[in-house]
Amino acid sequence: MSEFVHEPVLAREIVEALRPAPGKVLLDGTLGGGGHSLLLLEEGAHVIGIDKDPRALAAAKARLARFGEAFRAVRSDFRDAKNVLDALGLAAVDGALVDLGVSSPQLDQAERGFSFSRPGPLDMRMGDEGEPLQELLRRIDERELVRVLREYGEEPFARPIARAVKRAVDAGEPLDTARLAEVVAGAVPRKAWRKIHPATRTFQALRIAVNDELGALAQWLEALPSILAPGGRAAAISFHSLEDRMVKEKFRALTQACTCPPDFPVCACGAKAGFAPVTRKPIVAGEREVAANPRARSAKLRVLEKLR
Repeated sequence: MSEFVHEPVLAREIVEALRPAPGKVLLDGTLGGGGHSLLLLEEGAHVIGIDKDPRALAAAKARLARFGEAFRAVRSDFRDAKNVLDALGLAAVDGALVDLGVSSPQLDQAERGFSFSRPGPLDMRMGDEGEPLQELLRRIDERELVRVLREYGEEPFARPIARAVKRAVDAGEPLDTARLAEVVAGAVPRKAWRKIHPATRTFQALRIAVNDELGALAQWLEALPSILAPGGRAAAISFHSLEDRMVKEKFRALTQACTCPPDFPVCACGAKAGFAPVTRKPIVAGEREVAANPRARSAKLRVLEKLR
């Protein structure tokens, strides 16, 4: 299990944002290999780590065992953060983090089917629960698949890709990740191929759909007022525009006070904001980090703080 090692992105920035210190309790909603949690624990904070992947949990427990009771690992989805805290008898935490990227070991797991660079099963689940990709592709029709590819992958060739994929699925063709990538690539005009593999956006969209990643993020964002203590901070690292847009819009809503209709000339509600922005613009990785870890290139970190 110890081979589950993942380089955390924006590590220094996360420490600065969450301000770990003795006496503070922080929630790492996407534990992974424990990279971010390790940095927070080293500063003296107590950390509760959540992950759906049993392999990641086992590796993180082994890696962080030396911190004893300061670290607790829970197998769950970060969307259920409030229930996790309730089960542990905690009313709130001093900081909450989600890193919405798929970790390198997960991408490299052929048995999970995240990568199209090698043959693997049509699974794509982060954990062992839920519907694997193979079942999802059998269940949904072409129109729904087009929606998934457009909405979650922003794929301009969603319609021909969906048609080709459903044709292969409905014909009973034996599909693995490598063959699925070939089917997708064959539906994309050759002149539209760019630096990235033509199946990249499709695989992203399907992974998001299988794991309901945007639904989980929406629930975590909605829970922030109830899981953060006054003065607590929330930090979200996103890797594509859909996630970042959701975080940006929810953070903006939480930091706005006035609830009056937009056509009111002056504020009449007297409402006060419950949160304040810590970052006005997303924090991105520097050149040195991107050179060392190319997957950090698209990472965006947004942070806000609970006032009351």
